Amino acid sequence: MPENEFRARVRQEHGVPVIDLTGEVNSAAEASLNAAFTEATRNSPGTVLLNFAPVTYMNSTGIALVVALLAQARKARMQLLVCGLSEHYRHIFNITRLADFMNIHEDEASAITAATAPAAES
Repeated sequence: MPENEFRARVRQEHGVPVIDLTGEVNSAAEASLNAAFTEATRNSPGTVLLNFAPVTYMNSTGIALVVALLAQARKARMQLLVCGLSEHYRHIFNITRLADFMNIHEDEASAITAATAPAAES
C-alpha cells in the first residue's frame, strides 16, 4: 500500500467506536470512510470518535466528507468527536466552523474520557 493511501479502521475503546484515519483524506477516501462510518454506527452508539492523528493530508473534498459524516451523525442523534488534528487542521476546522458542531480533543484519551463521562444533570 502506498504510504499516503487512505485507510479507515474501526475499533472500540471503552464502548466508543473509534475510526482511525490514515493517509490522505480526499475524494479517494470517500468509499472507505463511508464504509467505516456505517460499521461504527451499526449498533447506534451515542458517540463516534474520528481519530485524525495519522492523517498526512486533507483537502477541501476531505473536509466535505467530514461534513457529510457530521450530517449523518446529527440526523441519527449521535455525537461526533474528533481527536488528533494537527494545528493546521484544527485551524481549518475553526475557520470552517466545523468546530462549532463537533467536540475537538487534543488526544484520544481526552476524547474517550469526554465520551464516557456521565451526563451532567440539569
